[in-house]
Amino acid sequence: QVQLIESGGGLVQAGGSLRLSCETSGRTFTSHATGWFRQAPGSGREFVAAISWTGNTIDYADSVKGRFTISRDYAKNTVYLQMNSLKPEDTALYYCAAGASLSMLQARLIDSWGQGTQVTVSP
Repeated sequence: QVQLIESGGGLVQAGGSLRLSCETSGRTFTSHATGWFRQAPGSGREFVAAISWTGNTIDYADSVKGRFTISRDYAKNTVYLQMNSLKPEDTALYYCAAGASLSMLQARLIDSWGQGTQVTVSP
């Protein structure tokens, strides 16, 4: 099983940027898709972005397209989420997730979850 550790959250003003990191450990030699979900207070956990093991397939939620970029660094076993032009509605606890494939992640068939990192965007 893959273990996931997120970092990079914080407080930022609207229009600002943050970069989240998701470092993987454990069975990192096995191929897996990695994605980001977020959960705001009082809301369910929603899909944000995902990247396939090869990096050839990427998907974003409509609400973040054009503002967020997901990428993978194989040497560091790390997946990044670059978040630009942040809005107050992006405020949430952001979770990293791993699954057998990108479609499995999108279907919420998750193998591993991280502990979450808080992102707060002030007006």
